[in-house]
Formats: sequence, C-alpha cells, structure tokens
Amino acid sequence: MESCIERLKDYIENITKITATPNMGCTRFSYSEEDRQVREYLMNEMKALNLSIKVDGVGNIRAKYIDNNEDKPSIMIGSHIDTVANGGKFDGLTGVVTALEVIRIIKENNVSLNNPLELIIFAEEEGSNFGTTMIGSKILTGAYNLEYLKTIKNDIGKTAYEVMKSFGLDVDNLEKSLLKKEEVKAMIELHVEQGGILDTEQIPIGIVQGIAGMKTYKVILNGVSNHAGSTPMKLRKDPMVGAAEIIIHMERVASERAFESTVATVGKIHCKPNGSNVIPGQIEFNVDIRDVEARGMDIVAKELVNKVEEVSRNRGLNYSIDLIGESDAVRLSSNVIDTIQQTALENKYSFKIMHSGAVHDAAMLSGMTDVGMIFVPSIKGLSHCEQELTKFEDIKLGCDLLLSSVIKLASE
Repeated sequence: MESCIERLKDYIENITKITATPNMGCTRFSYSEEDRQVREYLMNEMKALNLSIKVDGVGNIRAKYIDNNEDKPSIMIGSHIDTVANGGKFDGLTGVVTALEVIRIIKENNVSLNNPLELIIFAEEEGSNFGTTMIGSKILTGAYNLEYLKTIKNDIGKTAYEVMKSFGLDVDNLEKSLLKKEEVKAMIELHVEQGGILDTEQIPIGIVQGIAGMKTYKVILNGVSNHAGSTPMKLRKDPMVGAAEIIIHMERVASERAFESTVATVGKIHCKPNGSNVIPGQIEFNVDIRDVEARGMDIVAKELVNKVEEVSRNRGLNYSIDLIGESDAVRLSSNVIDTIQQTALENKYSFKIMHSGAVHDAAMLSGMTDVGMIFVPSIKGLSHCEQELTKFEDIKLGCDLLLSSVIKLASE
C-alpha cells in the first residue's frame, strides 16, 4: 500500500489558496476566517470517511477512525494548520494531510487494526495570535488552563478567552478538552524539518529522537518620549537603544556562553509612538530561547534578566520582564523511534536519526504517551517564509513511512 501523491498535492494546493495574504505567502492564524474555511474543508473530507469528529474548547479537532476497536486506545497522528504571518505552504499542514491520507488508505484497503486511528489538528501551534506557542496541545494535556487564557492577549488587546469564545468555541468547559492517558496508545507527528540538515545531506527522512524546549519572555522597557531634534543625547532615556543593547547581548550569550544547540531570537518588537522624529517612550519585544539541553535555556534566561536590569538601571528606564510561555526539552519514545526505524529499514528508506530545534505539539504529549516524529526535508532549510518548499516525492515517502509505522503500532 502506498499513498497517492496526486491527492497529497490536491490537499495542499487547495488549502494553501486560503490565505489572508495572497501572493505573499500563507497567513492563516487560528480563529481567523481563513482558519474557519480550512477547518470546513478538512472536516468535509473527514465526514466523507465517516470519521467520528469532535472539536474541543480551544479548537483542537479530533477525528477518529473506528473499526470494531472502539474500546482500545488510539494511535494519534496529525499536526497543525495555522501559520505564521506570510509563512509557507508546508509547515504543519503536511502532517495533517499525510495523516488524512493514511486513514483513507487504511479504510479503502480494509486493513484490520487492533487500535483506532485518530487524526488530530492542534489549534494555535505557531503562537501567531498571542505570542505563546502550542496553546492547543498545552490545553489538551493540562499544561494551560482557563485562567491562563484570560491573561494572554493579541496585538489589539483581546484575550485568548475572548477570541476563542467569539470563534464559537466552548472555551468555558475546558475540562472536557483534557486528554486522558488511557485514550491514546501512541502519537506520531510528521512534519517538514524546518532546517537544512536533510536537504544538505540529501537524506529524505529524519527520525526525531529529541525536541528542543522553549522559553518565551516578553520584555517592556519604558523611557521618556521626546523630540528627536531638540533633546540632547545626554538627557535622553531612550528604550530603543536599551533594547538594542539587550538584543545584541542575547546573541552573544547564546553563541558564546551556552551550548552549540542553544539559540535565542528576537523576532517581534513594538515601538511606541513609532515616529521617525520621536524618541520612543516604550519598546516591547519577545525573546525566544530554545535548546535540547535545559541548562542552555537556563543560562540564556538568567543572562536576559540580568541584562534587562543592568540596562534599565544604567539608562534610567523602567522595565517588566515576564515568562509568557515555555515547554520542556523532551526525548521521544524509544519504542516508537525503533518502530519507525525498523519500518524504514524494511522499506530501504535512507534516514537520519536527529533532533528537532523547532518545538512541536508532539512534545507536549510525550508525558502522556509514546511519541515519535518523522521529518521530511525543507529545501535549503527555509521555513516560516514564502519560499518554504518540500518536494512532493519526499512528502509521499514520509507518508508511506507513517502509514507502515502506524499499521505496525496498531497491530501490536
């Protein structure tokens, strides 16, 4: 049995036409009109397969294929459909359409399994709305709760709770959203690599053994807004130059004082009042820290706090620094890794055992069940951008590996 490359192409092409930024990459935030349209498209495909579908209080979609095995825990497969602003076609979506294809092939071929298959589409994985990633999987696993959703806000000041409620979700009853350990036997997420290792080494499959942890901090620096021309340099309390000093320091710490696997990024920054001839009064920016080693994240986080305090003191600024999201680095299940690896060997697929520097929803489920991940190459390592590209031949190969691995796990 093999996946259908034409069907995989159709899924991705049809869905990526639905974007808030035509001709400027894919922009499909969770809880947007574009998100609603893609959900409807996918749920129609699920209904055609007679899957049992439920949507929880934050918008996670769980669609189960049951074949006289409803009393058994599920093998869960899937990923996410939301994107960053002006993102690519393949991030997240590849894992969803390959999971849908796996279920379709198993159903069409009347493959008998001991366990149900469950396609899961996680909501708000990217963090594009509220600055913190993987909200859907964190709610699903109990890491976040209702009160937390009432504290985080989007760029126009609406809380996650308000946004989700406006989207028509039953967010007040999140306890119904919790995943129970006995519900799931194993989980595999297929994803594009979002790095250049597989493409550079010309290897079509990555089998992931570890996923980086992440800490996201929001830093606010308050100074004194004033005229850019008439305010002497020595009298300024400029939060912009303070932010620049902090950001450069974070780069040096991650590069020189932590580990080779440690990274730190500032990719989101707001300036008020944001005028070319005005000294800013406030700068707000997020610092994204990641590593497969928890100690690496701790080193950078400690240096961030110290540097914010030092710069604010030296420049006469007021500041706040808050941890707004975090996930632990995880080692994935040796059982699932071995199953995927054995399947790849049997089918003579070339593969590499590797780590993921990007965080994924699969990591959040690692404390509840056996979890594995399959990577397919990102050409030139590009992701989170319009130029993101993965060959459909590689997607098909990944889908075939997912299919065979799922059958093995569901037949044990």
